[in-house]
Amino acid sequence: MQTIQRELAITTRGRGTMNITAQVDEAVRTSGIRTGLCHVFVQHTSASLMLCENADPTVRRDVEAFLARLVPDGDPLFRHTAEGPDDMPSHIRAILTKMDLSLPISAGRLALGTWQGVFLYEHRTDGQRRRVVVTIQGKT
Repeated sequence: MQTIQRELAITTRGRGTMNITAQVDEAVRTSGIRTGLCHVFVQHTSASLMLCENADPTVRRDVEAFLARLVPDGDPLFRHTAEGPDDMPSHIRAILTKMDLSLPISAGRLALGTWQGVFLYEHRTDGQRRRVVVTIQGKT
């Protein structure tokens, strides 16, 4: 069993999703691991990861519309507003989604379904620089 770890630095443009499937799959392909698991973790409390449909962008827009309704910016309920009206909503959005994913590796590639993609989900309204740790374990 071998373990390899890589860090991805991703600059976001503000709230929304970014397809990072190619970067994660590249880390898997260059690791030499043929069969195993790929763990992806975002090191932030106001961004998350999601495995989502990669063909129709309206799916991701609908997820954003749902979260905007569920956790609106500037809600007077929130006391934690040190960094603005999107501060606490960003934390809640990250908690409700996920900060990590475990993905299978088969034949040296991510074993995703046809319509699945790995997305970094930025919850802050302004662009950020995000760190994503990719840990690959398995057999060569």
